[in-house]
Amino acid sequence: MARGTGRRGELSRSPELIGHRGAPRERPENTLASFLRALDLGADAVELDVHATRDGVVVVHHDFIPRAVSTVAALRDRPIAELTAEQLATFDVGGERIPALAQVLEAVSPRATVYVEIKGRGIEEAVVATIGRAAPARDVPVHSFDHRAVTRARAVDRSIIGGILLTSYVIDPGSVMRAAGARDYWQEWTMIDEELIEAVHGERGRVIAWTVNDAETARRLAAMGVDGICTDVLQVVGPALASTA
Repeated sequence: MARGTGRRGELSRSPELIGHRGAPRERPENTLASFLRALDLGADAVELDVHATRDGVVVVHHDFIPRAVSTVAALRDRPIAELTAEQLATFDVGGERIPALAQVLEAVSPRATVYVEIKGRGIEEAVVATIGRAAPARDVPVHSFDHRAVTRARAVDRSIIGGILLTSYVIDPGSVMRAAGARDYWQEWTMIDEELIEAVHGERGRVIAWTVNDAETARRLAAMGVDGICTDVLQVVGPALASTA
């Protein structure tokens, strides 16, 4: 049975259950309501995306241009990086607001791990500073498709735990992990096999499968030995993992 790293580094008998952008099938994704619902559904952790506003506030949203509607017509279709936090507060996401990372960490990090995916460009210092004001840096890992963002974040604070996102099968996983200073290896689930898991574990790393939305796949990956499973449907994958414990 897989032995993943759970809350505060404790060993767990089944993979860590991670809510992808919270509980997006039940609440608007990347909102405080979505993250709190994920906790209600038994998530060990949540995963979220961050950008920064023009005035340096780190906010939680997936797209560079808000996938939301502002009450101020002139602000629509403008990138988050060109908006102030006050302007961004005029945007509505299915009845919810785009939250600041600090707000989410305050509400969630005492109860579950928060995995932060860096989306915005050149925001690593702001992200690390926001994390540092809210929680011990080791408790809020960062990851990105841009592996350079991970190295830059860890250059600001070496205690930050890094992760790399991948959609392809890398021949030498250890080399990319070492290059980025990463512990967490976020692999698109269709590319995961036992050889990959063994290679990552050989580097003292963790394999996190994304995005797994059916019970049978979750059980199969758990049997292989993945350390975490990121999902949109906690209410489906959670019971499946519990049945493997």
